[in-house]
Amino acid sequence: MKKLLALTLVAVMLLTACFSFTSCNNGKDDGKFTIGICQLLDHDALNAATKGFIDAVTSELGEENVEIIFRDAQGEPTLCTTIVNDFVAKEVDMIMANATPALQAAAGATMDIPILGTSITEYGVALEIDNFAGVVGGNISGTSDLAPLAGQAEMILEICHDISSVAIVYCASEANSKYQVEEMTKLLTAKNITVEAFAFTDSNDIQAVVNAACAACDVLYIPTDNTAASCADTIGNVVRDTMTPVFAGEENVAKKCGVATLTISYYDLGVTTGKMAAKILKGEADISTMKIENAPATKKYNAEMCAYLGIEIPEGYIAIN
Repeated sequence: MKKLLALTLVAVMLLTACFSFTSCNNGKDDGKFTIGICQLLDHDALNAATKGFIDAVTSELGEENVEIIFRDAQGEPTLCTTIVNDFVAKEVDMIMANATPALQAAAGATMDIPILGTSITEYGVALEIDNFAGVVGGNISGTSDLAPLAGQAEMILEICHDISSVAIVYCASEANSKYQVEEMTKLLTAKNITVEAFAFTDSNDIQAVVNAACAACDVLYIPTDNTAASCADTIGNVVRDTMTPVFAGEENVAKKCGVATLTISYYDLGVTTGKMAAKILKGEADISTMKIENAPATKKYNAEMCAYLGIEIPEGYIAIN
C-alpha cells in the first residue's frame, strides 16, 4: 500500500496544465494554478492527508488543470522554512502546509499567498493566537486533526479500567504535542489517574524514553505527534517486550504499536482541505473568514496487539485493517 500511495503521489505531482480561472493566480498570464505542498516528514498519516488533498483539489479543479510542487522536509523545521521561501519566490498560488512546523514556516514566509494547513492539532497554539475562536484570519485557514481528547481519556479507562497511572510520551519540540499533554493530563487527573509526561528529543533517544515510561506507569498514551508516529515501530518493539498497552491519538500509531485509538481519517482530512483550496482558488470563498474544519472521529482497535496482550475490547470499536 505504501508503494502504491507513493506512486500515486508522484504521478499526480507531475501534472501540469492551464486553467481558465484568473481570480487567484498572482496575475500570471497563463492562468495556471500552482500549489506548493510542504510536508514535514514521510509517515502514513501525513502521506494520507497529502493524498486526500491532491485527490480533492484535482477532482474539483480538473487533474489537467493543476500543478503540484511537493516537498518533503524530512522532519527538519528549518528545511520547511527553506521550502516555503522557495514557494514564495516561485509565486505559487497557494501553499498547503502539512503539519505544524510547515504551517509555522509558511506563516512566517508570506502574508499574501493563501496558506491552508492540515494535520494541525491546535491553530491557536501553533500560531500563538490568544483566545483562538476558530478563524485565523489574514491569509491562513485549514483543517485540524485534533480528535476528542475527552473521548480518548474515557477510551483508556473503558478498556483498561483497573489502571492507576498513565505515561504520556511525546516529542519536546512539537508545540501541539505539548498542548495535548496538558489537556490529557487535566482530563485523566480529574479521573484520579496519576499522569507522568515523558519527553524525547528525537528518534535517537525515543527507545530509552519509552522504556522509562513503561517502567513507571501502567499504560502509555501517545498523542498526535509526528516524530512519535515516524518511530512507531521502535515504540512497538519496546512495549511488546514490557507488555505495556499503548493508546494512540491517531490510527497509524495504533496500527503499529497500540491497543486502540479514537481517531480521524487523515485521508478525509486532506480531502476537506482540498475542497477548501478549490473554493479559494475559484474565488468562491474568502480565506480570511474561513473557519478551521475538523473530521469526525471513530473508535478503532489493533486486534493483533490486543490478542498479544490479552486485552478484550468492548463493543463499538472497529478493527484496524
